[in-house]
Amino acid sequence: MGDAEIIPIGTRGKPGRGTGKQPSSAARGLAPKAKTPPSRKPAPPAPDPAPAAEPGAATVDVPTPTTTEAPATSTAVATTHERHPLAGIPTSAWLSAFQQAAREVFGEHWEPRLAHFLAFLRRRVTGDYVVDEYGFDAEITQRFFIAALRPIAQQWFRIEVRGIDNIPTEGGALIVSNHSGTIPIDGVMTMVTVHDQTGRHLRALGADLVFKMPVISQLARKGGATLACNEDAERMLRSGELVGVWPEGFKGIGKPYSQRYKLQRFGRGGFVSAALRTGVPIVPLAVVGAEEIYPLVGNIPALARLLGIPYIPITPLFPLLGPLGLVPLPSKWLLEFGEPIRTDDYDAGAAEDPMLVFDVTDQVRETIQQTLYSLLMQRESVFK
Repeated sequence: MGDAEIIPIGTRGKPGRGTGKQPSSAARGLAPKAKTPPSRKPAPPAPDPAPAAEPGAATVDVPTPTTTEAPATSTAVATTHERHPLAGIPTSAWLSAFQQAAREVFGEHWEPRLAHFLAFLRRRVTGDYVVDEYGFDAEITQRFFIAALRPIAQQWFRIEVRGIDNIPTEGGALIVSNHSGTIPIDGVMTMVTVHDQTGRHLRALGADLVFKMPVISQLARKGGATLACNEDAERMLRSGELVGVWPEGFKGIGKPYSQRYKLQRFGRGGFVSAALRTGVPIVPLAVVGAEEIYPLVGNIPALARLLGIPYIPITPLFPLLGPLGLVPLPSKWLLEFGEPIRTDDYDAGAAEDPMLVFDVTDQVRETIQQTLYSLLMQRESVFK
């Protein structure tokens, strides 16, 4: 009998579609070779071959399951590994952007300024700062209040200062000034000017109304102001502070424009008594230019009494232009500090002599009034 041709089971009678291995040994499995999918990656290894069949036993060809690789652009993969739009920006670009922003905020010498600012934040967060018994915060005043008001003083009102050498460089002193402007802007402008010219903080004595207003009172305390009473004034003067007082009060800032630069009554001379008791010099100050920032042409006294305030101002721009009418006119300011009036030559009980107190008060008032007249004659224009 001739040799018969052996056709493996599972090939459907077509030779060459077996496992691709030599079929000479029955110990080798007859499972077909797994098809390799058209992929850039090699197919995973085939499973272990089926155990060898005994001689003469029938074998069944079991197809090996194939694995198809998911495309690289699969939706699931794209969702899981989606990149942030800024993830590809290099670190050097971030650093360059930060340096540019710091340079725009702090200027060319931004590194030490940024370091000082971060140190300031650390002190404020940890509470490592000083507030005196009156609520004065020197750091906040210098870094924020004065820094914010300085451009207004220098660029808007263009304040010119004379006689700054008459302010003592140390020790207590009392600066007495005229008051005007409808809104007491002249007080804060004087505080900024004194600090910039001498490096000293002017501690203002404010009216009761200032410390009854919720937000204004806190800002005034932090800025160095305190209630205008003899006790606080004397304590500050004895401790060597530079104290400012505006004896005209609301009568000065609320007078009509027709009475501009005409001093009102200086009260009862309490500031003179405080200076006599402490023996500090009195420095008269005349301010020209503040009368024109809000020319007061009218008042609504009934509404003012209803609201509990001294007056409701009516100016050529307010309330006609609404909030825009609150912008002060850019008048040119002149500040002249007169020669100090000494009080240390008087006897210890001089502050209890009403006639002496009246005479010194009148001397201070007359000095300021004459200086105002002199500055008005020298001024060429209100706005330049």
